[in-house]
Amino acid sequence: MATTLEQLGTDIRAALKADPGPAGKQAVCALVSKVLRDPAFIADHLRPETCKPRKVLYEDPELGFCICGHVYEKPAHGEPHDHGPTWAIYGLAVGDTEMTDWRIVQKGDGAAPSLVAPEKSYVMRPGDAHFYDVGAVHSPKRDGLTKLVRIEGRNLDTIRRSNIKAAEGTVKAA
Repeated sequence: MATTLEQLGTDIRAALKADPGPAGKQAVCALVSKVLRDPAFIADHLRPETCKPRKVLYEDPELGFCICGHVYEKPAHGEPHDHGPTWAIYGLAVGDTEMTDWRIVQKGDGAAPSLVAPEKSYVMRPGDAHFYDVGAVHSPKRDGLTKLVRIEGRNLDTIRRSNIKAAEGTVKAA
């Protein structure tokens, strides 16, 4: 039987209430991995006509986390970023995404951005879910059709993100 969006929201809420720390987020990764392998869930919720490129599918009224659907039909190469004062979990349903984790080499202040250098790169494949904690700088590279579920600790539409730029002369890690 297919997982419903409401059931996924209930399960995520239970996991986060049981442990709001990193272990709870890892439990959420396991829940996301499960729905990434559910063809009915993907067909119902990750449609280009509704999630191109992002749609908030569910926002929890109690804890404030969001379940978002993303569909990228063409290449999309993101810049290094974090999620401001919140966390996120990326889960791949269709396609591959090369992710790069970055480290801050010079902390910004005011109008000056934080400068980052690549630390490591890895490929996420269908079924993979990865937790990015508060302040974790990363960037995605998608070269073809990609569908993903992203859990946001809070709705990123309402959050100011950090000012981050790649340091001069840096290239993504291999």
